[in-house]
Amino acid sequence: MINALRDRTTRRILARMGLALAIGASGGAIFFLLGLPLAWMLGAMIFTLIAVLLRAPLLPPERIREPTVTVIGVLLGSNFSPELLGDISGWLLSIFVLVIYMIVAAALVVPFYLKIGRMDPPTAFFAAMPGGISEMMLIGESMGGDGRRIILAHAARIVITIGSIAFFFRVVLGLDVSGVSMSDGHAPLALSDIALLIGSGLIGYVFGTRLNLPAPGLIGPMIVSGTVHMLGWTGGVPPGWVVMAAQVILGTIMGCRFLGTPPQIIARALLLSLGATTVMLAVSLGFAVVFAGVFGQTVAQVLLAYAPGGLTEMSLVALSMDAEVAYITVHHVVRIVLLIAVAPSLLSAIAKRL
Repeated sequence: MINALRDRTTRRILARMGLALAIGASGGAIFFLLGLPLAWMLGAMIFTLIAVLLRAPLLPPERIREPTVTVIGVLLGSNFSPELLGDISGWLLSIFVLVIYMIVAAALVVPFYLKIGRMDPPTAFFAAMPGGISEMMLIGESMGGDGRRIILAHAARIVITIGSIAFFFRVVLGLDVSGVSMSDGHAPLALSDIALLIGSGLIGYVFGTRLNLPAPGLIGPMIVSGTVHMLGWTGGVPPGWVVMAAQVILGTIMGCRFLGTPPQIIARALLLSLGATTVMLAVSLGFAVVFAGVFGQTVAQVLLAYAPGGLTEMSLVALSMDAEVAYITVHHVVRIVLLIAVAPSLLSAIAKRL
């Protein structure tokens, strides 16, 4: 009897996850057929969010998120090259200015959440800081913040950022944001390439987890894969359909983040995040326009590096538009590390002034 109940529960869970993925894939396919930007991720995200609002019996496919993130880490690393080590030294100024950007953005957005959002200081601070969702939620809760409001703020910010970035690149800059990986058109992978890519993912995951790296399932595989490619052991790049599948899975999970939340709370979170994210994106764009020439980068590159999206999501955007993935990823990793390191002391300093 107990085994039968357990089996029935498992089937119900898998069915709800399968339904969520089916809705996400359908949304991605429709967006792709319509020629919309970043179709597979945005389509999956929006269709799943609509299904959540309609109270469809969904569950996020969290069980495959970690393997998906690991695959993305390998994908990111496959875009590294032997010239990267020389490039990094040229990014130091860009990384320094990133710190200034973070201070400016915090000075504008934290008061917004305090006064308009009527949040307490810990919740406002960690809702405003564009770090990893889980990291900001865990540290925020440990310092007395409201974890649920922090998660909602970050989920809404990522949804809005990805949509805005895709629209801006397609309509304003006229760039291709089709969601197709740069790996399209590469020669078929040899068995040795496949073995090295799979090994990079497995070893990188263990490496990242053991060292407690931020986003270990992404950063660990990216480092190992990047090392393998920079050493010239392989030039293999996973096929484009892998990126598309990853976009559908992550878009579906993002849409499902609002499960169980009343529509009015979702609406409030989206409105608050729309205001806060608009400010951060405007600041990001301003910094990109002013400093792109100084950094020797394009406006699009700097905007992607500074934009307040999630590390995994923005890396996928970079992949989809043939951007310099290493530059963008390094900036997002630095931002997360800095926020994790200084957030508690910085919040204490802000609280003393309030």
